[in-house]
Order: sequence, then structure tokens, then C-alpha cells
Amino acid sequence: MKIAVLNGSPKGPVSVTMQYVRFLQMKFPQAKFQIYDVAQKINRLEKDKQEFQNIISEIGSSQAVLWAFPLYFFLVCSQYKRFIELIFERKAAAAFRGKPAACLTTSINFFDHTAHNYMNAVCDDLGMKYFGSYSAEMSDMHKSAERKRLSAFGRLFVDAIEEDLPAIKNYQPLVFPKVVFKESKPKPVKTGGKKVLIIADDTGKNGNLKKMVEGLSASFSPAAEVVELKNIDIKGGCLGCMHCGMDNVCVYEGKDGFVDFFNNKVKAADILFFAGAIRDRYLSAQWKCFFDRSFFNGHTPALKGRQLGFVIAGPLRQLDNLREIMTAYAEIQHCNLIGFVGDDLGTAAQINTALQSVARRAASFAESGYAKPPTFYQVAGTKLFRDAVYGRLRPVFQADHRYYKQHGYYNFPQKNYKWRLINNTIIVLTKIPRVRREFLKRMKVEMVKPFGRFLKNTQ
Repeated sequence: MKIAVLNGSPKGPVSVTMQYVRFLQMKFPQAKFQIYDVAQKINRLEKDKQEFQNIISEIGSSQAVLWAFPLYFFLVCSQYKRFIELIFERKAAAAFRGKPAACLTTSINFFDHTAHNYMNAVCDDLGMKYFGSYSAEMSDMHKSAERKRLSAFGRLFVDAIEEDLPAIKNYQPLVFPKVVFKESKPKPVKTGGKKVLIIADDTGKNGNLKKMVEGLSASFSPAAEVVELKNIDIKGGCLGCMHCGMDNVCVYEGKDGFVDFFNNKVKAADILFFAGAIRDRYLSAQWKCFFDRSFFNGHTPALKGRQLGFVIAGPLRQLDNLREIMTAYAEIQHCNLIGFVGDDLGTAAQINTALQSVARRAASFAESGYAKPPTFYQVAGTKLFRDAVYGRLRPVFQADHRYYKQHGYYNFPQKNYKWRLINNTIIVLTKIPRVRREFLKRMKVEMVKPFGRFLKNTQ
């Protein structure tokens, strides 16, 4: 049995993810795990069509496919994303059709589910039999229970291949909108001196995206600046080297223009719009590269306080997973999410109304300094990063550690000695039946009682 392992780590074989694959190799010697470092070699595969075709031929002769990758910004890395795009662009889907597939990832369990959802959808689009996913926390292999769990996953996957078991298709094919958008002349909203920046990947590849970006830009007075990623000097995707963890200095710094662009242009904006067209189940690999390369800022909210909106060409309303990724990105960055505008909203008139609406909202929110309260995405994500950086990731992400100390991230509940004392006292007292009855009787009233002084003083 031959299983094609598509390695999605830019580090190639020297990656944590591949150690989990090697574990499976040793556990199941009857299966030949053939590893292809497609993310690391993406530049060569893009230029050399024959080498790309050689890998596709190997996949075609395999009995199954294991998609194995580390998580990068809610998804796969940009290099892996580009490989997936090439599969569709070069009409290589036939090599995958009907084959059992599984997904194995490593991360700190931050939005691993969105990466798995994405790969499940891609496999469904390729006509594969998606078995399921395995999300390993990076250090799971150090634990006996997790090694047993991984072994069980491997056994079930191998059995599914040998028995040719059917699979459930979870995602329907996308239906792209047919509207040809034409922008109307908007009534520009004054920005009040706030800087507005619209970033697109390549508007020349999608007419609706180009017109929506132009319409949105003209909705501001003065008109919003538009920058296209294709015109930024970006030498390559994030390498996963983590050199930036020490002092937020990217290994590419001085070698291309991305860091200067992000620091001097993106961070300088008060209002940001990200504009792109749907490619497979996400935006383009070019957009993914933007997000990945911004990791030189570490796990800190580099765009804190900005207003952020999204302009999307394609079937966004069919892609709840992508919308969740974008919403979570805005919150993790401590941005205020203005909203989404897509060419699947309806008629050209409805799209124009939506563009002008987000422009007005952005200007109004920026002027007042308004930001929505954080939800689960920001609260849970911040705590997950806080704990990871405070613990074993601190030597790697020293810049994060300094930022977290300076901004009060290390607000562990066990440090709140006042409430520890109050809670312990109440717990002891409520073991007395009479006190417990009185506590339960008064609990609801006591919960709202502290709010009285704020309501009384509100004018």
C-alpha cells in the first residue's frame, strides 16, 4: 500500500509535522509512506511543469493521500496553498479522484478546525473520500496517551484504505455569482483626516473585484489609496524559521519590500480594507502570503485599533469557514470589524449600497474611536497565546513575552488573591445547610446589586 504524503511545511523534512508522519511510518510498516515536500519546493514546481507532473503521477499511482502540514494563520501556509491552486489550474484533479484522504496537522490548537474544514472542502472538490483529520498539539508525541491516540488514528485510516470504505461528502460545489458589477457614482464620505487604505492582491484578474475596489475608493473623500500586492516586492512566503521570535526581525528584512510595506503603509492606516477574489475555498495564495509574512509581528495585535473590512469577489456567502477566519483575524488583531461586501450580495445596486454603507460606517467608527467588545475569538485566542508564550514557547518568542509583560497579558486568575480569598470563604460557608439555602435564595439579587451604583449615576 502506497500513501502519498504531501508535506505542507516550508521547512521540508525538518519539521515537527513530519515527525508525526514518521511515527506513523514506523507503526505501519506494511504501508509505504512516500513523502513529497511540495511546500518547500513550490517555486521549482511552479516553474518546472514536468516536475509538478511527476508528483501528480506518483499521487495517481498511490492508494491514498495524507495531507500533512503545520498551521499558518488559520490555514495552510501560502506555499501549500499555491500547490493546491496549481492542482486545479493545471487540471490535475483526476489523480486525486476517488482516493481516500486524511489530514494531519500540528499547531498549538489555535483555529486548527478552520484548516481542517478547508482541507475537507478541497478534498470534496477533488472528488476524494475524506476520512478525517488529526490535530496534534506540537508536543503531543511526548505523551503516552497521545501516541496511543495517533496510533489509533493511523490504524483506522489504514483500515479504511484497505477496506475501501465510503466517506461522507460534507461540502457542495461552489456556485459563483453571475452578476457583472458596475459601480455607480457614490456620494463620498469625509474621512476627517483618517488614512484609508485598500489592499488588493491583483484586481486585473477579476473585473468585479476591480470595480468594487474602485467604487469603494471613490466612496471616501479624499479617495482611499489602493495598493495591490502584485506590485509589492515579496520574494517568498514565510519560511517557518521563527527568527522573528526574538526581536520581530524577519529573515527577509532588507531582502524584499514586505516589512517596509507593512510597517510604513499598512500600520499607518486608520481604516483598512482587504480585497480579493475567491480561489478554491479561500482567497489567493498571494493573500495567504501577506498574512503569513506578517507573522514577523509574532502573536501580538499589530493592527490594534484599526477599522477593518473585507471586499470579496466570489461565493463568500457559501464559505462560512472563510468568513469565520476573517472575523477571527480581525478580533485577534484587535481591529474593529466593519463588515463584508461581496459580489454575491445581489444586484449591482445592492452591492453599491453595501460599499457606500461600509465606507460611512468605517469613517464614523474611526472618528469616534469605536470598537466592538471582544468576543470568544479574541478572548480565547489571547489566553491561548498568553499561556503558550508564558510557558514553553517563551525562549522562541521572546518579543511576544516582552510585549505580553508590558501590556498586562499575564493576568492569570490565580494571581487575584482577593477573589481567591472570597471564593474559598464562600465555598466553606455554603457547606453549612442554612447558609447554602440563604445563598441560593439571594444569589440572583446579589449578582445584579453591584450594577445599581452605575445605573444611578448615569445621566
